[in-house]
Amino acid sequence: MEMNEFKKYKEIKDEAYPHVNKYELDSGEVFFVEGNYYTQLIYVKDHFLEKFDNILNKMEEIVRKNKKVIFTADFENPVVYKDDYIYQEIDDVLASLKLYFDNKSNPESDWKD
Repeated sequence: MEMNEFKKYKEIKDEAYPHVNKYELDSGEVFFVEGNYYTQLIYVKDHFLEKFDNILNKMEEIVRKNKKVIFTADFENPVVYKDDYIYQEIDDVLASLKLYFDNKSNPESDWKD
């Protein structure tokens, strides 16, 4: 999947997960971006356009701190299973920046009108 936001990082092919984007920072930390997480990230971009660079910078900060990260849409049902990685959902990243998003149009949301 084409993820232009992460082009500055080295892309790595993981044989166990060939359809999931994996990247390496210049200092050696690695992270996966699952497709559903990326879809959420792009959706959030529309709502926080002026903060989008902050969101991407926070993701990099999380990777630098934790060394091995999987950005997933659902940490209970991730696509990538790796024991030595931490899992981060979009809400984790947004909350660390004190940004909150309620998707009231989502039929699964508890915040329906």
